[in-house]
Amino acid sequence: MRVHIIGTGLLGASLGLALSAQNHYVTLEDTSPTAQQLAADLGAGELVADTAQLFTAPANTGLDSTAPDSATPSAAAHVNDDPDVVVVATPPDVAAEVIAAALATYPNATVTDVASVKTRLLESVRELVSASDLARYIGCHPMAGREKSGAIAARSDLFTARPWVICSDEDTPSDRLGEVIALAEATGASVIHLDPRIHDAAVAKVSHVPQVVASLVASQLRHAPLEEVALAGQGLRDVTRIAASDPRLWTQILVGNAEEVRSVLVDLRTELDDVITALELGPGSTGELAKAIALGNEGHDRIPGKHGQAPTKYAVVTILVPDTPGTLARLFKDIGDLDINVEDFRMDHSPGRKLGIVDVSVVPATQQELEIGLLSKGWQIPESAIEKEGIA
Repeated sequence: MRVHIIGTGLLGASLGLALSAQNHYVTLEDTSPTAQQLAADLGAGELVADTAQLFTAPANTGLDSTAPDSATPSAAAHVNDDPDVVVVATPPDVAAEVIAAALATYPNATVTDVASVKTRLLESVRELVSASDLARYIGCHPMAGREKSGAIAARSDLFTARPWVICSDEDTPSDRLGEVIALAEATGASVIHLDPRIHDAAVAKVSHVPQVVASLVASQLRHAPLEEVALAGQGLRDVTRIAASDPRLWTQILVGNAEEVRSVLVDLRTELDDVITALELGPGSTGELAKAIALGNEGHDRIPGKHGQAPTKYAVVTILVPDTPGTLARLFKDIGDLDINVEDFRMDHSPGRKLGIVDVSVVPATQQELEIGLLSKGWQIPESAIEKEGIA
């Protein structure tokens, strides 16, 4: 597949790395020469001097080309002007114009994008292009990202096992749709088909509002005394992890999905007001507080489990580990020797001590076996079920 990527930030560069690793022929374009060159230097694709004459593949790429052996992407002789697929990976606020320009520049190519908002983007593109050109555009949104931005943060496995939403309908040409599906699957992503409006409502709940909430919680730490912040545990780190995200990008995302995000935040505000009122400790206040936590339990229990399967309750075994080289490797080797699969893992650090607190999630039926095995190997398990039952 011949793919041209416009925009070489985190997603564009990561896509280039993933496709290049699968031997697809990738070229890169960015308004920033430095960003473009960095992505190319990292192996995300090739640069072409003349972007109007992009796709004459070198003979050794294995692509169907009648070009002479000496042909290169920047050579004067070209047999194919169009890539198969153009991917627009620009900031959301300019994506519509770039998509329209790509449809005009590459009249035979399928054009897609990776923006996190789909409805408003589709409406904007529809206003800019003809119906025949619009048929070559298929909106996408890979549900992947990092707190860091730019090509320097790119990873070839960024999309692996992550959902890749494709917004098509019954009028989408099957050959165009097939190309976009093939591109997504080449990155290792799992393809999901959604209507644009359903997509935008979904990401408001599972991505956009969590970003806002994480940022608001983190903002409360701005003027907190250092001795207070020093008490931070894994709970705070979990809630605020994405608060380090790029403000410019997220402003564009929130503006692009304003209606859906606002709707969720209004509902959230109502429940937050109920909690604030309950904290005045008037009649019925404890019931309201318990209700808020219980409703959170219900929502949490709906989050998919491993590999998108139904949520599963795991048993958690806590192990205290010295903060020294090789300790975690030894712990996991010992767990492996017990032939027990680790379903999940998290680690916190004890403040003021070189000690790690490791929570290992396992199938409940293996909890006792794991605790007995680790205790026998000298690991410290505070208040284990085994010790409470007097088995150890």
